[in-house]
Amino acid sequence: MQTTYDSKVLSILEDKIQLIETDKGAIYLVGPIRLPVNLDRETVVFQWYCWLNCDEVTTKYERIINKLASTNLAELQQSSVLVFGDFANAEEAVIRMHSICHTGDIFGSRRCDCGFQLEQSMKNIVEHGTGALFYLANHEGRGIGLFSKAMAYILQENGHDTVEANEALGFVDDSRNYSDAIQVLKTLRPKPVTLMTNNPKKMEALKNAGLTVSERKPLWGDVSEHNEKYLQTKISKSGHIEAEGTCCND
Repeated sequence: MQTTYDSKVLSILEDKIQLIETDKGAIYLVGPIRLPVNLDRETVVFQWYCWLNCDEVTTKYERIINKLASTNLAELQQSSVLVFGDFANAEEAVIRMHSICHTGDIFGSRRCDCGFQLEQSMKNIVEHGTGALFYLANHEGRGIGLFSKAMAYILQENGHDTVEANEALGFVDDSRNYSDAIQVLKTLRPKPVTLMTNNPKKMEALKNAGLTVSERKPLWGDVSEHNEKYLQTKISKSGHIEAEGTCCND
């Protein structure tokens, strides 16, 4: 069903949309949107963007907006990015490519370190003065989805480690793809970045896309009896780089 929008409403929305063409269609990036965030009981103002993948490539954004009312996007997942400071122009900027973790990010689960990494990376960005947190919505459970992750957790409670559980369900260890986030990063910042990660695959993805990564900063912490085996498996089987002096050492 086609909707006729008020011209003022349409001009407001269109002014906040960018088209990023891809091999499979387009990414529509909406923002920036002022987003005050509670971080350590202080209000920090980020600039928030969200993006949507679409087969149609058009600069007539009313066509894309029209599709929203007939598509239940709440049943799908869209990724987004929080930007702090003069991200486009600053000489140095730190970024985090953060995979969604429903249990860790929302519930504060200590079976993993994702909630800690999310909050700590935001703090690091603010302390640095410039940076961006990419929140990647289709990465749950290293790309297997929330329902499959729940089944993997059951297997872990019965002796499997993280990698073994994913493989037992018919998945590879890590099926995440960073291509969309990289396209958005290229649009928002042409200069080199410092990447906060323990995962060399993320470094490789950015470099293979032609981006200059000036430095890698580790992001270890919140180690406990609940996630120690999980973190050790990341190092021993998934190739994560262990920082010197972390308590992940045997």
